[in-house]
Amino acid sequence: MKFWKMNGAGNDFIIVNNIEERLPVEIFPKIAETLCERHMSIGADGFMVVEKPTEGTDADYRMLFYNSDGSMGEMCGNGARCICRYGYEKGLAGDIQKVETTAGIVIGERIDKRQYRIRLNDPCNIRMDEPVKIDDQTFLCSYVELGNPGIPHCVIPVKDLKDYPETQLFELGRKLRNYEGYPKGANVNFCEITGPDHVFERTYERGVEDFTYACGTGTGSVVAILTLMNKVSGENVKVDMTGGRLIIDVDREGREIKNLYLTGPTNIVAKGEVTDEDLKI
Repeated sequence: MKFWKMNGAGNDFIIVNNIEERLPVEIFPKIAETLCERHMSIGADGFMVVEKPTEGTDADYRMLFYNSDGSMGEMCGNGARCICRYGYEKGLAGDIQKVETTAGIVIGERIDKRQYRIRLNDPCNIRMDEPVKIDDQTFLCSYVELGNPGIPHCVIPVKDLKDYPETQLFELGRKLRNYEGYPKGANVNFCEITGPDHVFERTYERGVEDFTYACGTGTGSVVAILTLMNKVSGENVKVDMTGGRLIIDVDREGREIKNLYLTGPTNIVAKGEVTDEDLKI
């Protein structure tokens, strides 16, 4: 089984082209769980599969996304940017491409060799500044989903985020991820405005059950919420995460976000053949 290892601002993925490999879809969760384990195998935040598009769509190809625990995700922003570069370099699509995802069609654009931009799925089910009680504390959190079915995100501002104790932040992220008010669970995005149209963010990801170096849909969710709150302009908003910088642009009409764009770097780390002897295919 041939694979590529890529990352987008430190959010890393293993990609397999199933148009060529022709593996049964039911084994993908086990493949994801095995290969994404960092100590015992290749290691990654997620596993992505390229498939032929569903008949009747005008997509160039279909993207299936699996979290590192084997659960299926609706979509992944940085994953989609990486897979757009994969699709371009493998000749599956051109500079502008349509990628079918579980959450809907994603439009990708090649900016240059390493920079890729995607139009994220539309925000919906937005609930801003809801009081959420965790243990004995109440936090003001905003909730948003991207796409249909929606990718669930919680956005929570945190003062002095860079200096917040790691263990406490992890526990808060874990509890918010499993908060009863979020029936699908949620990716938890801690954020702090550090300057004009400049944000620092850390995301505890559902399915990874830990912090990742970057989260594209999380970054988009944060900027969408902050734009609706008039705290950022929505234009060329710079979001710094552990793995680097992502750029978000928003088209806003009143209280609605009409378009949400994510731009950032991609990196092809390795190409090779999976020889993991613990993986039974």
